Amino acid sequence: MMYTGGSFLIERRICLDYQMPFFKEIMQDPQNAIFTEKGWHPIYMLNPQARILIVGQAPGKRVQDTEIIWNDKSGDRLRDWMGISRETFYNSGKIAVLPMDFYYPGKGKSGDIPPRKAVAEKWHPQMVAAMPNIQLTLLIGAYSQRYYLKTTPKTTTTELVKNYQSFLPKYFPLVHPSPRNNIWLARNPWFEEQVVPDLKRRVAAILQDS
Repeated sequence: MMYTGGSFLIERRICLDYQMPFFKEIMQDPQNAIFTEKGWHPIYMLNPQARILIVGQAPGKRVQDTEIIWNDKSGDRLRDWMGISRETFYNSGKIAVLPMDFYYPGKGKSGDIPPRKAVAEKWHPQMVAAMPNIQLTLLIGAYSQRYYLKTTPKTTTTELVKNYQSFLPKYFPLVHPSPRNNIWLARNPWFEEQVVPDLKRRVAAILQDS
């Protein structure tokens, strides 16, 4: 069963046998009842053959509605930074995505509500363990960076991204590709001049060897 997304076909994660156990357990988890009652499905993308894992924050409203992860302008920019097509991103089986929360958390006073802390703590270890071939994990935004790199709230994403080589070859911290960060990108030209080309090289090398 396939899901039509634009001019290409995307495998729906809920129809893939290796994801079904997680899918069912997440749907049945009492802490997710408020979302299940709305008819929402958890948003993530797993593959036991994946080589690159992307850990972001929580799905936005558009992604929750379409059930296609990174299906927005942020996703387009992320794929550009990685140097890959939508086809490779969704259908190659080499890319996996684990948000810090599997559901759109809703709107707060100053933007989307942060992802629930307990979600990653409960689910990420076992889901990552189910993908033994991961060679590189992209950590996008402060929430994933604090969880995986064990940093303090005082450590900024800018600091982490500037020193991204310190976390290689396992982790690659990135600023969120949201259009809201256009000002940050303009003020930090080194990111697109130095960091993005290195990211593209590493992604290409991993995908070529797999």
